[in-house]
Amino acid sequence: KDEGKLCIVRGNQQAFTVIRVIAGATICTALIFCTVAMVWVYLYVRRQEMRNRRYIFGGSNNTENHRESRRIRKILFLYTLSLYFSYAPGLFAAFANKPISASISRTFVPLLGFWNMLVYFLPNCLKYQRDHPGTWLVTAYCQVLRPQAPCAWSP
Repeated sequence: KDEGKLCIVRGNQQAFTVIRVIAGATICTALIFCTVAMVWVYLYVRRQEMRNRRYIFGGSNNTENHRESRRIRKILFLYTLSLYFSYAPGLFAAFANKPISASISRTFVPLLGFWNMLVYFLPNCLKYQRDHPGTWLVTAYCQVLRPQAPCAWSP
């Protein structure tokens, strides 16, 4: 074994540090890329809305377009927020060198699917709330996520 070369052996602290830095850099790069992409789409939608505002057509088409644009921007923001809620605590914990850091990473990273599910079903839940005034958002989620009737192929 050469002492001057990086040897990946279980328990090698130098290899562990290199792998941890590479993993942290990968997560940081992914977070930055996703944030830049979401901001770019957000600005594009906003710019398109401003451009369309110059043209006034009869009817409520402009109001509907503005509502759709706001909905898209809100969804983009919520998806980005869910990404940060999932990966940022794990990223900070990865560099903490504490035994609890692995638990934090293993807890928050799988939550990305849960946050994305909440964002994905949000429009359906808001529609349910509009159709049933006085319904709480949590109740609307329960009603939307719970199957109303059995499927055709269920026993």
